[in-house]
Amino acid sequence: MRDGFESRESWPFECLRCLYVWEEDYLVRHVTDDHGNEVEVWLSAGVTVQPPWSGMACPACGAYRLTSFPAHYLSRHPELTAAPDPAPLARAPVVPVAEAKPSIAPPVLRMPLPRRMLIALGVPVIAFAGYEFYRYVLAPIGHH
Repeated sequence: MRDGFESRESWPFECLRCLYVWEEDYLVRHVTDDHGNEVEVWLSAGVTVQPPWSGMACPACGAYRLTSFPAHYLSRHPELTAAPDPAPLARAPVVPVAEAKPSIAPPVLRMPLPRRMLIALGVPVIAFAGYEFYRYVLAPIGHH
Protein backbone atom coordinates (compact mmCIF):
# COMPACT_ATOMS: atom_id res chain seq x y z
CA MET A 1 0.00 0.00 0.00
CA ARG A 2 1.28 3.45 -0.85
CA ASP A 3 1.29 6.16 1.78
CA GLY A 4 1.63 9.81 0.96
CA PHE A 5 0.63 13.37 1.50
CA GLU A 6 0.63 16.65 -0.43
CA SER A 7 2.09 20.02 0.47
CA ARG A 8 2.08 23.40 -1.23
CA GLU A 9 5.36 25.27 -1.66
CA SER A 10 6.17 28.69 -3.09
CA TRP A 11 9.63 29.26 -4.47
CA PRO A 12 10.78 32.84 -5.15
CA PHE A 13 13.39 33.24 -7.90
CA GLU A 14 15.56 36.02 -9.30
CA CYS A 15 17.19 36.00 -12.71
CA LEU A 16 20.88 36.91 -12.48
CA ARG A 17 20.83 38.22 -16.05
CA CYS A 18 17.86 40.61 -16.18
CA LEU A 19 17.16 40.79 -12.40
CA TYR A 20 13.52 39.78 -12.88
CA VAL A 21 11.92 38.49 -9.64
CA TRP A 22 8.96 36.09 -9.57
CA GLU A 23 7.44 33.34 -7.48
CA GLU A 24 6.38 29.86 -8.57
CA ASP A 25 3.75 27.82 -6.69
CA TYR A 26 4.13 24.05 -6.56
CA LEU A 27 2.13 21.13 -5.24
CA VAL A 28 4.50 18.47 -3.91
CA ARG A 29 3.28 14.91 -3.53
CA HIS A 30 5.34 12.90 -1.05
CA VAL A 31 4.75 9.22 -1.75
CA THR A 32 6.15 6.09 -0.08
CA ASP A 33 5.94 2.89 -2.09
CA ASP A 34 5.57 -0.73 -0.90
CA HIS A 35 9.33 -1.06 -0.36
CA GLY A 36 9.66 2.08 1.80
CA ASN A 37 11.21 4.29 -0.90
CA GLU A 38 10.22 7.95 -0.67
CA VAL A 39 9.47 9.85 -3.85
CA GLU A 40 8.55 13.50 -4.40
CA VAL A 41 6.42 14.44 -7.39
CA TRP A 42 6.43 18.17 -8.20
CA LEU A 43 3.36 19.65 -9.90
CA SER A 44 2.88 23.14 -11.29
CA ALA A 45 -0.64 24.04 -12.46
CA GLY A 46 -1.51 20.33 -12.37
CA VAL A 47 1.37 19.32 -14.65
CA THR A 48 4.32 17.23 -13.48
CA VAL A 49 7.50 19.32 -13.62
CA GLN A 50 11.12 19.07 -12.56
CA PRO A 51 11.98 20.26 -9.06
CA PRO A 52 12.63 24.01 -8.90
CA TRP A 53 16.35 23.58 -8.29
CA SER A 54 16.89 21.76 -11.58
CA GLY A 55 16.71 23.62 -14.84
CA MET A 56 14.41 26.60 -14.22
CA ALA A 57 14.45 29.33 -16.87
CA CYS A 58 13.61 33.01 -16.48
CA PRO A 59 10.17 33.79 -17.94
CA ALA A 60 11.34 37.28 -18.94
CA CYS A 61 14.59 36.60 -20.81
CA GLY A 62 14.98 32.79 -20.88
CA ALA A 63 18.28 32.70 -18.98
CA TYR A 64 19.16 29.71 -16.81
CA ARG A 65 21.32 31.59 -14.27
CA LEU A 66 18.85 31.93 -11.41
CA THR A 67 18.95 32.20 -7.68
CA SER A 68 16.20 31.27 -5.26
CA PHE A 69 15.19 32.77 -1.94
CA PRO A 70 13.84 31.13 1.20
CA ALA A 71 10.14 30.33 1.24
CA HIS A 72 7.84 33.37 1.67
CA TYR A 73 10.80 35.74 1.21
CA LEU A 74 8.92 37.96 -1.24
CA SER A 75 5.97 38.40 1.11
CA ARG A 76 8.39 39.90 3.65
CA HIS A 77 10.20 41.99 1.00
CA PRO A 78 7.57 43.42 -1.39
CA GLU A 79 10.06 45.98 -2.74
CA LEU A 80 11.70 43.20 -4.76
CA THR A 81 8.61 42.38 -6.79
CA ALA A 82 7.84 44.36 -9.89
CA ALA A 83 5.18 47.02 -9.72
CA PRO A 84 2.01 46.25 -11.69
CA ASP A 85 1.70 47.83 -15.09
CA PRO A 86 -0.05 51.19 -14.94
CA ALA A 87 -3.54 51.48 -16.40
CA PRO A 88 -3.72 53.38 -19.69
CA LEU A 89 -4.85 56.97 -19.35
CA ALA A 90 -7.23 56.91 -22.30
CA ARG A 91 -8.39 54.42 -24.84
CA ALA A 92 -8.46 55.43 -28.47
CA PRO A 93 -11.32 53.98 -30.47
CA VAL A 94 -10.31 51.38 -33.01
CA VAL A 95 -11.68 52.21 -36.46
CA PRO A 96 -11.18 49.73 -39.30
CA VAL A 97 -9.43 51.13 -42.35
CA ALA A 98 -12.44 50.44 -44.57
CA GLU A 99 -14.69 52.61 -42.38
CA ALA A 100 -12.24 55.44 -41.89
CA LYS A 101 -13.04 58.67 -43.69
CA PRO A 102 -10.60 59.38 -46.49
CA SER A 103 -8.90 62.61 -45.66
CA ILE A 104 -6.37 64.46 -47.68
CA ALA A 105 -3.32 64.77 -45.54
CA PRO A 106 -1.16 67.82 -46.04
CA PRO A 107 2.18 67.09 -47.66
CA VAL A 108 4.97 66.50 -45.23
CA LEU A 109 7.42 69.35 -45.42
CA ARG A 110 10.98 68.46 -44.72
CA MET A 111 13.12 70.96 -42.96
CA PRO A 112 16.15 71.95 -45.03
CA LEU A 113 19.52 71.06 -43.62
CA PRO A 114 20.99 73.90 -41.61
CA ARG A 115 23.44 76.02 -43.57
CA ARG A 116 26.10 75.65 -40.93
CA MET A 117 26.02 71.89 -41.33
CA LEU A 118 26.34 72.18 -45.11
CA ILE A 119 29.28 74.53 -44.71
CA ALA A 120 30.92 72.33 -42.07
CA LEU A 121 30.66 69.28 -44.35
CA GLY A 122 31.14 70.98 -47.72
CA VAL A 123 34.28 73.03 -47.09
CA PRO A 124 36.50 70.06 -46.11
CA VAL A 125 35.18 67.99 -49.06
CA ILE A 126 35.89 70.80 -51.52
CA ALA A 127 39.36 71.36 -50.03
CA PHE A 128 40.19 67.65 -50.27
CA ALA A 129 38.91 67.40 -53.86
CA GLY A 130 40.86 70.54 -54.85
CA TYR A 131 44.09 69.20 -53.34
CA GLU A 132 43.68 65.85 -55.10
CA PHE A 133 42.96 67.62 -58.42
CA TYR A 134 46.08 69.77 -58.03
CA ARG A 135 48.28 66.82 -56.99
CA TYR A 136 47.34 64.46 -59.81
CA VAL A 137 46.40 66.81 -62.67
CA LEU A 138 48.05 70.21 -62.32
CA ALA A 139 51.27 69.34 -60.50
CA PRO A 140 52.65 66.98 -63.20
CA ILE A 141 51.93 69.59 -65.90
CA GLY A 142 53.79 72.36 -64.03
CA HIS A 143 57.10 70.48 -63.82
CA HIS A 144 59.14 70.19 -67.02
